[in-house]
Amino acid sequence: MEAQVKTGGVPTLSQLWEKSRLFVTDEFLQPPVILRVEDSIIGTLGNFSASTGKAKSKKTFNVCTIVAAALTNSMILHYSASLPQGKRRILYADTEQSKFHCQRVLRRILQLSGLSTGSQPDTLEFLSLRGYSPKTRLGIIEEAIYHSEGLGLVIIDGVRDLAYDINSPAEATELITKL
Repeated sequence: MEAQVKTGGVPTLSQLWEKSRLFVTDEFLQPPVILRVEDSIIGTLGNFSASTGKAKSKKTFNVCTIVAAALTNSMILHYSASLPQGKRRILYADTEQSKFHCQRVLRRILQLSGLSTGSQPDTLEFLSLRGYSPKTRLGIIEEAIYHSEGLGLVIIDGVRDLAYDINSPAEATELITKL
């Protein structure tokens, strides 16, 4: 088999293979726990978690409670959050609902957290993306992530709406890899 040559600053497969190797003797720090429901860990810094369920099963309310806890770094309705200093910003992207309904979700988050519904918290960015194509939605989310200093929590309500055909294995894999 031929050795691959590194060109244009792109790592070769051999370099990526070497970087990907994991050994039982390697030592890693446990990522900080940022989200819990009672004593169960549901989120760590730098990792992905999913809230899944059937339609109308209160997934959005569940996520609202998580975001409310994260906004205040406290416990709300059995959910507790502890975002580290410098990682207190939250990005919430909704792909499904109208601006009217998104604003209701935003108000619910603020009410649950005990914050005023009369002003937008500096640490919460809320995006209403229903009017855009899947490709544009994903682009807007990426732009927000790359330009939001101190981001510690990203919520995408309706991740399936970032794909044209969620039943396409290739498109689903590409989307998950990008996220």
